[in-house]
Amino acid sequence: MSLSIGIVGLPNVGKSTLFNALTRAQNAQAANYPFCTIEPNKAVVPVPDSRLDALAALVSPQKVTPATVEFTDIAGLVKGASQGEGLGNKFLANIRETQAILHVVRCFVDDDVVHVHGAIDPLEDVNVIETELILADAQALENRMDRLRKQAKAGKEHQARLACAERLLAHLMEGKPAASLPERDQDAFVELYDEMRPITDKPVIYCANVSEDQLAEPGPLVAALAGHAQARDARMVVVSARMEEELAALSDEERAEFLTSYGVESSGLDQVIRTGYQVLGLVSYFTAGPKEVRAWTIHDGDKAPRAAAVIHTDFERGFIRAEVISYGDYVTHKTEAACRSAGVLRQEGKEYVVKDGDVVHFLFNV
Repeated sequence: MSLSIGIVGLPNVGKSTLFNALTRAQNAQAANYPFCTIEPNKAVVPVPDSRLDALAALVSPQKVTPATVEFTDIAGLVKGASQGEGLGNKFLANIRETQAILHVVRCFVDDDVVHVHGAIDPLEDVNVIETELILADAQALENRMDRLRKQAKAGKEHQARLACAERLLAHLMEGKPAASLPERDQDAFVELYDEMRPITDKPVIYCANVSEDQLAEPGPLVAALAGHAQARDARMVVVSARMEEELAALSDEERAEFLTSYGVESSGLDQVIRTGYQVLGLVSYFTAGPKEVRAWTIHDGDKAPRAAAVIHTDFERGFIRAEVISYGDYVTHKTEAACRSAGVLRQEGKEYVVKDGDVVHFLFNV
């Protein structure tokens, strides 16, 4: 299991520049004109985690494998995309498969970079994108309605599904995202959402794209977007795509010095990934041995058998117990043997909830 994030926004707001920087791969063309990205760009990048590096330094394994994040960048959306304007919404199916949305919003002023609407207005830009995503969900649901109506003639179960679809469609046509439907948590709606995967049901991270000098003093454009994010109970990050592009070419040591010079504690990649983990309720545990030290992504609250399943489903099916060392204890005692001698290696059963940073060895039998 890995985190997957879809990147959306108007054309020419810095989406592709940010994608290139976050993934440290220049495989998303970036240019100063709308619709530069005409095919969806995808990249899988490692999750920066100093704990993994510390464990690797202690264990000296043959291989170190970090957790990963998949980023998907699609063509910029414009007003009327759901009716075919611009490049339309032909690439939204790629976003529908992701777990979270990174909504990039232009919050910088630069006369040399054109704006598709001619003026910088973060709230209007957000409204355009959110409206198009709602209309895309409505269109996808309308395309299912004929099939649902035919199925409804077969029995009450299908009639309930149709009623849910009609309720959701009415909600979307009121200009409201799928996530805000009051009945969202009812079983019948959960089934519909699982099948349909509405884009507007996904957690949104607003990304204010600013100039380098705005990182220290963001200004009113960022403040306006922050107010919107707060009203939507959503998270926001402030990133300079241009600076991130410069960071991508630096070594780790140079990158740290560069960030310090701008008074920034962490890179855009770190902020986006950390926020993505938080909004989706994800954590990482580790396995450590001479062959490999590896990070595994699970949901916060997963019990040991479910956590084991991300390694292999046989681990869950034949789970016996887990040997667990907290990250802090492992770093203190430096080896598994020393942890065992110190009594900090614990034997845990099926009800154990795996914690962020646990170093785990699973015993199983199938």
